[in-house]
Amino acid sequence: MSEPKRRTTRAHLGMLLWALFVGLSFPAVGLMSEGLPPLLLTAMRFTIAALALSPLLLRHADCWPSRFGLVLYALMGLSLAGFFGTMFWAAHRVSALSMATLFVSVPLLAYCIGRGIGVEQPAGRLLAILALGAIGALGLAWAENGGDFNGLQLGLGELGFFFGCVASALYPVLSKWGLQRGWLAPQAGLRTFWSLLVGAVLIGTLGLVSEDAGALLEMTLSDVALVAYLGVFSSGMTFFLQQRATAVLTPGAVTAYSYLVPFVSMLLLFATQPQRMGWHWLPGSVLVLLAIALLLRRGSAVR
Repeated sequence: MSEPKRRTTRAHLGMLLWALFVGLSFPAVGLMSEGLPPLLLTAMRFTIAALALSPLLLRHADCWPSRFGLVLYALMGLSLAGFFGTMFWAAHRVSALSMATLFVSVPLLAYCIGRGIGVEQPAGRLLAILALGAIGALGLAWAENGGDFNGLQLGLGELGFFFGCVASALYPVLSKWGLQRGWLAPQAGLRTFWSLLVGAVLIGTLGLVSEDAGALLEMTLSDVALVAYLGVFSSGMTFFLQQRATAVLTPGAVTAYSYLVPFVSMLLLFATQPQRMGWHWLPGSVLVLLAIALLLRRGSAVR
């Protein structure tokens, strides 16, 4: 196997692991005590993740970003802050079904934005795979809602969350764009460290302005342990895997693995509530798995 093909295979396998980590993070978040400020918790997660990656600064002499790199890391941090900020803002204004449906747009948005700035090449097959995965993810959202689309609506809250999805799609696009111009570190760990650190500062600032920081004093030891786990694995590891894949794959291919997240959540749901199993989960599951299989086959053809 050639080295480019080996790197591509590692990137795809890493994103499969990414989907597993992200899917497992939702039950962990559900174990947190109620009433804690979500933006400040996210800033804590990012800070812990950055600290876990900080030893990389000692291993690389040229670890500090350039002036252009720092600006780009700030834009990447803004994209993270934009997504998480609008997600928490929309949580009280938008139904879960509407949010899940809108989030399906992220891979297609990443592909279109990437085409616009030249980090994606015309690829009809990839576009078809993304569309197939989007339909499958919509099918899983439909099944999660009991087999109908009641609760799906479009309003100001949905529009706000859609802009958050655009911000989420920008993160891998900006990473790829910066890599192609040599503005970002070639090491995935360093790129992950700086984007998480800048993101923590921006999200933390937003949280201090809009949330009650004193509520953090209500955290239990269990909450602290969960935040540490989420910081290292759900934030640090997932962003590292995404950055490593971005160096090899296109933004559209990287973000396509988000279609697997609801599938992982579905498997966890069946493990804890087997009575909810039914035929209505089958169409979306089959389409998502087919889309990922086609994506892996497409990646294996890369030489």
